Amino acid sequence: MKQAKIVGTGSYLPQKILTNFDLQNMVETSDEWIVTRTGIHERRLAQENEFTSTMGLAAAKKAIDDAQKIPQDIDCIIVATLTPDYIFPSTACLIQHALGINGPAFDMQAACSGYIYGLSIAKAFVENGQYKNVLIVASEKLSSIVDYSDRTTCVVFGDGAAACVVSLEGKGLSIDSVKLGASGEYADLLILPGGGCRHPATHETVDQKMHYLRMKGNEVFKHAIRNMESAVRECLADLHLEESNIDWLIPHQANKRIIDALAKRFSHLSEEKVVQNVISKYGNTSASSIGIALDELRKEGKVQHHEKIVFTAFGAGFTWGAAIVTNQK
Repeated sequence: MKQAKIVGTGSYLPQKILTNFDLQNMVETSDEWIVTRTGIHERRLAQENEFTSTMGLAAAKKAIDDAQKIPQDIDCIIVATLTPDYIFPSTACLIQHALGINGPAFDMQAACSGYIYGLSIAKAFVENGQYKNVLIVASEKLSSIVDYSDRTTCVVFGDGAAACVVSLEGKGLSIDSVKLGASGEYADLLILPGGGCRHPATHETVDQKMHYLRMKGNEVFKHAIRNMESAVRECLADLHLEESNIDWLIPHQANKRIIDALAKRFSHLSEEKVVQNVISKYGNTSASSIGIALDELRKEGKVQHHEKIVFTAFGAGFTWGAAIVTNQK
């Protein structure tokens, strides 16, 4: 049976660091308040000349190199982002041009669940033989839509990018199962109200700060835990596995409270097997957070042969998903 694998990973974080102490000078908050509620100590911010496409390109080049391939081997590009360079053309087309390659390229928007949604699409593409090497890029310049006078959101989000190459050829992480979900019923709990056809840019929408993201954090928290756990259990059932078969858990790096609450649902895992260091260093980078965490975990060499890693994420929409991969090095 054909088995899609993640054969290369890469990530990119901007150099500029925004610490909690910097935020104390911008809004009414404190380092203790932020760390207690989110677990975040600092986050990265893109420079003015850094964009979703340029950060994504940097991560993509690393992933292609890690896969021991060249750009011309890539025959499809999927970009997961909620902060594209433009509404159109797609950020994927900009990255494709910068790589100097041909083939289909498109953006896909599932908010913070974008990396897992992208894995599902890429897995289908390579296993049905439509494409050989699919590049997934998850890149976000969230600082472009964050209101830095709103302490409930500006302390949470950061910028960054991750990428991976999905292929049938080569060693890597076999993509064993992916499960996705969505519910538009709660769309208003995490939303960017302005900029679309419902509220196109006007003086009024700018004055009302409708082009900044809005989030009702407490409500999002409740739905996030329940749906991420459910998606993981669907993947386990799909593969006839038990909870004890999980070796590593990489949750979406939304905030430490969500990560801790989810980890309690899978209590057999020790603290060091639940990846949560990314949230402390980079904040919530939306679609790219799981990819950044995976890339750092792989580069540290901690994952042993045949160990199983679970990804799970939750984002605006609401969207959610989970995937189980097995290290086949």
